[in-house]
Amino acid sequence: MVFFIVANILLLCLFSFFRFSVDGIPIRKFKNLESIGVPFPKNQPMRIYSSLWNADDWATRGGLVKTDWSKAPFTASYRNFNAINACVWSSGASSCTSSRKSATPTRNAWLSQELDSSSEGRLKWVQKNYMIYNYCADAKRFPQGFPPECKLS
Repeated sequence: MVFFIVANILLLCLFSFFRFSVDGIPIRKFKNLESIGVPFPKNQPMRIYSSLWNADDWATRGGLVKTDWSKAPFTASYRNFNAINACVWSSGASSCTSSRKSATPTRNAWLSQELDSSSEGRLKWVQKNYMIYNYCADAKRFPQGFPPECKLS
């Protein structure tokens, strides 16, 4: 038996936040919180990786949710990948400049666009119904206290 999952995936990386969406539904966002000491990867090259691996012992609600290995083999691939308007990293430097951050407001308004209330609602619904592991709720991993970004989410 062969299973196909077709999805349109968007990874929006801006100077103020990252947004990861599948089929137009936001599933993760990460704000730039450097102002409170949270590292934000804005000045280094990025790559997209995907993998299929067994995390039954920790990432699945402490091992409560098991992978159904009878559905193997699992295969993942990317098609039509396009890095639109991306900064190019070459010889240790980025093609993005500070002038790009403050480019024409009307033409690049999307560069600072936050999720609207409808999208925020969909994000919360996805997290409530599909998120299996949230490091901001893993007291066992952080017995001395959660990372600073967890207090703001």
